[in-house]
Amino acid sequence: MVDVVAAWSWEVRGGIGFWRVASLEGAGCTAVFSARLGGVSAGPYASLNLGGGVGDETAAVAANRGRFARATGLPPATWASVRQVHGVGVARVEAPGAYGTADALISSAPGVCLTIAVADCCAVYLVDPVRRAVGLCHAGWRGTADGAAGATVAAMAAAYGTLPADLLAAISPSVGPCCYEVDAPVMRALQAGAPWSDEVLALDPARPGHARLDLWRANALRLRDAGVRAEGVSVAAICTACRPDVLFSHRRDRGRTGRMVAALALAAG
Repeated sequence: MVDVVAAWSWEVRGGIGFWRVASLEGAGCTAVFSARLGGVSAGPYASLNLGGGVGDETAAVAANRGRFARATGLPPATWASVRQVHGVGVARVEAPGAYGTADALISSAPGVCLTIAVADCCAVYLVDPVRRAVGLCHAGWRGTADGAAGATVAAMAAAYGTLPADLLAAISPSVGPCCYEVDAPVMRALQAGAPWSDEVLALDPARPGHARLDLWRANALRLRDAGVRAEGVSVAAICTACRPDVLFSHRRDRGRTGRMVAALALAAG
């Protein structure tokens, strides 16, 4: 049995397991997050690896994407993606396709499915139900330190007139504060750009220069700083490293693993 946390609900269709973000889907969109169940990949990529370029067979990834698409109603032909580099760049997309280097996508086009691939990092979902626009952001420690979530909110405001207070947001499963130990350079990066860094870094008294990082809380605070209301944010609070049964984890699996996909699309019509 998989946890059902807050607005994140577990579903299985055609043998494919995934989470729905119910709090966002009520605002006229499809918002889902894949698990590793029901695919055809083998070895460290077993079984529903949706990420290309990680060492898995290309045909297996394509088959997995087809299975995920049939389960969720999001055909790969509608997907938009970027080459993620742990930055704060935002791509504005109005049609499916690959959009080069960025770590977030925004759109106002119904039926275009924004996608982000993750294996420990957060995916931050954003929905503007007033101006009918969506955004999806990739935020690991570096993107979180540099303010990727806030940059995505700002891009939606510039492109669509989004008011941050209107936004509904969700923060996906990622490596949790239970398992995410970081070193001094990561701590310094967060401390340099986040006045609330002490709220998300739990120092390890046994290991000077090390701390546990709470990516969930850090991204929620980034959204707060960008003007998103706290009551509009849903946090999955599911740790990728703790759940080898349903989730890939780059850290737990020492870099040889698959990828989950966060997907977000405005409903057509």
